[in-house]
Amino acid sequence: MNYKIVITEHYFKKLKKFIKKHPEVLDRYIKMIEILEIDPFHPSLRIHKLKGKLKEYHSISINMQYRVVIDFIIDDGMIIPINIGIHDDVY
Repeated sequence: MNYKIVITEHYFKKLKKFIKKHPEVLDRYIKMIEILEIDPFHPSLRIHKLKGKLKEYHSISINMQYRVVIDFIIDDGMIIPINIGIHDDVY
């Protein structure tokens, strides 16, 4: 099953700002999105449920430093990115 990545305008603005600041991550980000669409549970993404105020969301890894917080709606096969950034900043 392929999942649908739903990019909101709010997230797109964050993504543009993030890539402008960290252009070296762009290739890895694209690869991460491709894997996410096919298999969000792929081990390289290190998906995990968050706790506390973000307990409704999941996090995936671009690499060891950068994360993407996602709203993962399994029933509808949708994945909605919420935030992107350095590990400590997105939590």
